[in-house]
Amino acid sequence: MELPLLYVIIGMAIVTYIPRLLPLILLDTEKIPPFVQAVLRNVPYAALGALIFPGVLFIHESIWFGIIGAITAIVIAYLGANLIIVVISSIFVLFMYSSFFL
Repeated sequence: MELPLLYVIIGMAIVTYIPRLLPLILLDTEKIPPFVQAVLRNVPYAALGALIFPGVLFIHESIWFGIIGAITAIVIAYLGANLIIVVISSIFVLFMYSSFFL
């Protein structure tokens, strides 16, 4: 392996490792205020929503296709169904919608 490539790999490893190591060293979970802890717990949900929402709007030429699928998934998930049931239910509803209305 060439030496410059090895330097790049080592540099990337260090740059990736530092942000993961610093919170462990600098932060103590008992010192973080409850409000900040609540915000940090919700970050993954906000990021997931930001990734999924544009896909819902642009999945098909008809915007209703995505909206109906999303509403179906939200309702079934709210009722407490398993993830696979949520996905299959949304697919089924969209299949029925596309069969009869598109």
